[in-house]
Amino acid sequence: MASNLDYLDPALLPLEDKVKAYLEAEEDLRKATVEAKSLPNSAADEAQANAAFDHRPATGSFDQHADEVEQRLQNLRDDLQLLRQEIIGLLPTRNEFVKVNLGYGPSRVGAFAVEHGGSASAEPQYELRIVH
Repeated sequence: MASNLDYLDPALLPLEDKVKAYLEAEEDLRKATVEAKSLPNSAADEAQANAAFDHRPATGSFDQHADEVEQRLQNLRDDLQLLRQEIIGLLPTRNEFVKVNLGYGPSRVGAFAVEHGGSASAEPQYELRIVH
């Protein structure tokens, strides 16, 4: 029975915090991706509204919103990659799940080796898996 409560171990708190931050960053990336995909529709609507009012943008001005969205997407991807590496570094084992408490009972997180077609002597790559 004690093994079922292993996920409440205080030593796992830093890992739990990183996993929670990772899941929040994933959600932010999903939202930003949706915003980026709907950007062409927003630009078309804005152009139509400007044409209706015979309005021109100021000389030298340009739409920065698309660039800002793309930069935000890249920053979120970089943050996710960093968090992924930190979580893998905090995991006590490889190729098996560790129970963690994400606030609603035991969840699982693990780093599993991924085979790439390269040479066998290369350092193994790990894929992060979270079951919540």
